[in-house]
Amino acid sequence: MLTITFIISIIALVIAVLAYQKAGGVASLKKQTEVLSNLGDSIVKATDSMRDKTADLLDKMEGALRGKEEPKPTRKKEQGKQ
Repeated sequence: MLTITFIISIIALVIAVLAYQKAGGVASLKKQTEVLSNLGDSIVKATDSMRDKTADLLDKMEGALRGKEEPKPTRKKEQGKQ
């Protein structure tokens, strides 16, 4: 009985290996890994771009809220007006 169980398990293992190879096997797994790696690189680039745009926008907002500082009149102009 033990021998029959062992033979059935070996046959099941062979069928599983054949099914794995037919489904794509290691080549498919490598291809999927490469695609995910490229996707990760794209996400990093997009994140960096968004970070730069956000920093620029916050810089503009700060300038609008604070307003541009007007140059202070010098003493010579004040003395000339009196």
